[in-house]
Amino acid sequence: MAILFQETDTASSAADLRTWAIKVQGVTKHYQTRGGAVQVLAGINCTVAAGEVVALVGPSGCGKSTLLRIVTGLESPDGGVVKLFGLSPVQARREHRFGIAFQTAALLEWRDAAANVALPLELAGWSPEARKARVAELLARMGLSDAAHRLPRQLSGGMQQRVALARALALAPPILLLDEPFSALDELTREQLQGELLDLLATISPRPAVLLVTHNLTEAVLLSDRVIVLSRRPAQVLAEVSIALPRPRRADLRDDVRLHQLVAELRAVLRGNGG
Repeated sequence: MAILFQETDTASSAADLRTWAIKVQGVTKHYQTRGGAVQVLAGINCTVAAGEVVALVGPSGCGKSTLLRIVTGLESPDGGVVKLFGLSPVQARREHRFGIAFQTAALLEWRDAAANVALPLELAGWSPEARKARVAELLARMGLSDAAHRLPRQLSGGMQQRVALARALALAPPILLLDEPFSALDELTREQLQGELLDLLATISPRPAVLLVTHNLTEAVLLSDRVIVLSRRPAQVLAEVSIALPRPRRADLRDDVRLHQLVAELRAVLRGNGG
């Protein structure tokens, strides 16, 4: 079976595998309002190594999703630099270096699940035969084979997010960007998908770099190797907390006292900033 992620051409040696998948340097962002300019990001510096899973947390409205949109190239910073394996976000998008999944699945309503997953492959010029094989592989991996020909309105919220994640993986990107992908789901479904993502990351070699925006501290600790804590707006990096929990991880780790201690540490940092 084909791997879900591919190595980039920057990862051709052991040394290259230790390079930064994502590097954010001095990023600032302002928005114009009727009352004048509002600063959202104030000199953000952060990195994600190849193969590392990093969660980004902070108070509501602090600019987490804005930073992620800058990383994707959907927005431009007012200052600072963002590089993905040494490329600008726009270049990285053109070269299919990252996949992204949002809070809402954003599926095309007139396309069934298989056709939604196939969309990036079509845009990249894959042959019909190659698309069919790749889509079948991804749907099977996500437990969606029986739902391949259902339209989005015929899928539950959890199934829609699985389709969105499969679409994000379609071109085997070395970077995966997740903007609160489970936050709109009920608690049980959210926990189930967190477990499925853990299983997915445990079976991929090489593992992609993942940048996860979340407001759920338990999710941040459960999924990540490191958590970056942002301050209230204008956002700065308050702290970086290493998650020294062994991998592979299981979803039942959320009941572990070590996880609870790390969540408490993150909560204390946020409360100290008024979050």
